[in-house]
Amino acid sequence: MSSKLGKPQSLKDDGKRTIRDVFGEEDGDEYNGNQGQTVKRTKRFDPSDLRPDSPPLPPTITEDRPELSKMQVHNLLEVTKKQIEERKKQLQVPLAQPSPTAQSPVQPTNTGPLAGQPSQLARDAIDKARKAAELQAKILQQFSNKSDLFQTIKSIAPGYAMNKPTADGDQKPKSVILDKEGRIVDASGKTIQMTRRTPTLKANITAKKVEQYKIEKVDNNVENKPFFDPRVSATPSIRNRRTFKFHEQGKFERVAQQLRAKEKLEKLKNEIASVAQKTGISSATKIAMLVPQNESLKEDPIPDVEWWDSLILPNESYNDLERIEAGELEFRGISKLIEHPPPVKVPGEQAETPSSRVYLTKKERKKIRRQKRKEIEVEKQEKVRLGLIAPPEPKVKLSNLMRVLGNEAIQDPTKVEAHVRKQMVQRQRVHEAANAARKLTPEQKREKKIRKLKDDINTGYHVSVYRVYSLNNQSKRYKVDANAQQFLLTGCVVMFKDINLVIVEGGPKSLKKYKRLMLHRIKWNEDVIAKQDNNSEERRNRCSLIWEGEVKEKSFNDWRFKSFTSEVAAREHLKKYGVEHYWDLALSMSIIGEDN
Repeated sequence: MSSKLGKPQSLKDDGKRTIRDVFGEEDGDEYNGNQGQTVKRTKRFDPSDLRPDSPPLPPTITEDRPELSKMQVHNLLEVTKKQIEERKKQLQVPLAQPSPTAQSPVQPTNTGPLAGQPSQLARDAIDKARKAAELQAKILQQFSNKSDLFQTIKSIAPGYAMNKPTADGDQKPKSVILDKEGRIVDASGKTIQMTRRTPTLKANITAKKVEQYKIEKVDNNVENKPFFDPRVSATPSIRNRRTFKFHEQGKFERVAQQLRAKEKLEKLKNEIASVAQKTGISSATKIAMLVPQNESLKEDPIPDVEWWDSLILPNESYNDLERIEAGELEFRGISKLIEHPPPVKVPGEQAETPSSRVYLTKKERKKIRRQKRKEIEVEKQEKVRLGLIAPPEPKVKLSNLMRVLGNEAIQDPTKVEAHVRKQMVQRQRVHEAANAARKLTPEQKREKKIRKLKDDINTGYHVSVYRVYSLNNQSKRYKVDANAQQFLLTGCVVMFKDINLVIVEGGPKSLKKYKRLMLHRIKWNEDVIAKQDNNSEERRNRCSLIWEGEVKEKSFNDWRFKSFTSEVAAREHLKKYGVEHYWDLALSMSIIGEDN
């Protein structure tokens, strides 16, 4: 479409056009430029540009235009829409036709109330049609540059064809018909091959892509490499992935059935065994199982001597029974002695470890005593309630005399007080008798004391070694001896000049008491040791602890006193028990003490 638009030749000093240069003036056809020249303004719309077949335009608007009603505006819009659609058809724009329901029943005409409308609406409609034609041309140009896009459209929508302008001007799609055989042909009778889209699964498409881009696997086996050394062992650094291991269906049902059958069989065996034991069949069965499998017995079912009798008969014959009864012969393997086989220890059995005693606290002991007394009292009340024993008399004291007896105390208070005091004395006697009955006899006390000392030894063996300058005092020597025997201690006393060694073994409690005896209770410094020669001086007696500790086993089985005249003899005596190091320690400490 040709247009007669012009632009002014005059520009501003900076080379830019003004709004008047572009759009012109509304009042006249001429205006003055920057140079003072008169330039003719070109109109933006000329009615001569329309085609002969175009519909007539409405008349121009006058200055005093009347206001339009709603009906007139609606009719004007309908006329404009129809003109736009017709213009698009002329410009070959493939757009969807409006539905007949959207068409207004009012037919536009050039005569009527719209005859006096302005021509501005017609110009706007033509501008829109021109822009649509330009857009359609650009779209067709882009489609012509991309020929593969038409193939994609055909594959997606078979039978669809773009409306391309042809040389002969035929822009309508070709008519397609079916022949007698059901083939698709055109108007001239030529067969048309329609492209069809074959559906496929996404998995098949993915598999084709994988095969297309499949890469040959690299041989990762190290053994095939030239640098592989079979002598070097290397563990793989990648851990194998663990997978689920599902059980077969019915596996646990079969296991349960087997367990039920096994339990049922065991129950049946027990029932048969119990019945056989009651009837005596079991003993006969055991005897039958003891019969040796001898071929001679099978051949001769009735032997001369039964096999169990042949073991005790001297000549393996029943003819010797008369001589045995007469006392001339005796049975083999039978005597008056009773055999007691020694117990054999099981190889894998563990020795029982002695359990340590558990001691209760004072609060726990009181609680247990209270609970026991409560149980006894409840049992006594039950017997009274059942009538098995007589109910006890009320416990009357001088403090609760009036509360318990009441009117009886008021009537004869002297008699009641005497009765109450008699009950108090009786209760005191019963209490003392119970204590006397629970009191241990001297023999029981001795046994209890020995039992406690033995229990103390069971906790472990402890050793103490003392050195005394002199044991010539008989009284102090007796205390050392008597206390060691009373505490059930073992060991010995080695006496040699000023090195008197006291070695004691026993429990921790016994040694604690004995240590207090040796170091505190016996006053050793009361004795004065006389001069042994002219060079020595008088000194006070003394006892010192050389060593104490715990040992695995005790070395002595009893308590003894030994006196020696030489150091060698004393050491040899201790060497018999494996404790000669005690003598060496005491001797070294005595030498160091003398030097100091």
